[in-house]
Amino acid sequence: MFWHIKLERNIVLEPRFFGRNMRETLMQRLKHEVEGSCTGKHGYIVMVTDFTSISEGMVTDDGTARAKFTVEFSAIAFRPFKGQVLDAVVTEVTKFGFFAEAGPMNLFVSNQLLADDMKFESTDENCYVSKDEAVKVLKNSEVRVRVVGMRIDAQEIFCVATMKEDYLGAIDQDAGADKVDDAY
Repeated sequence: MFWHIKLERNIVLEPRFFGRNMRETLMQRLKHEVEGSCTGKHGYIVMVTDFTSISEGMVTDDGTARAKFTVEFSAIAFRPFKGQVLDAVVTEVTKFGFFAEAGPMNLFVSNQLLADDMKFESTDENCYVSKDEAVKVLKNSEVRVRVVGMRIDAQEIFCVATMKEDYLGAIDQDAGADKVDDAY
């Protein structure tokens, strides 16, 4: 799920940034460009952790006097894999299933991949409810799912997940919370 990887990136600086703080400017520009981005090969870059090396600048040949630097760095990447169990937050519930987010990644759980006793209800807000009404999945609910399929694009990772196995489903937010009796 989380990987510590080594990458390199070309950063172009304009002449106004040349000088005493050029190294800090390169690091800030790299963080701004890389953190939060997604590549099909590495997944989502969560955070730049270390700068390994910065090459000497090469003046670009486009007549602008800008310089290109190659920066080698280490980063933490989020890349799920098939079969992985994730905790997610439900963002939308429809009669066909629900969408959820696990960190920066979107996923979909089809109504065919829910427990057999879960039924769709469209009362005040759309939700899935178990027959005994003990389990309810609605917007902003926390769920535990297993990834069964993935689509990886150049800028996004989208997963299809299931809740039809043991130990998967809605996460009880009240578990372990102290119950306060308001009887005075």
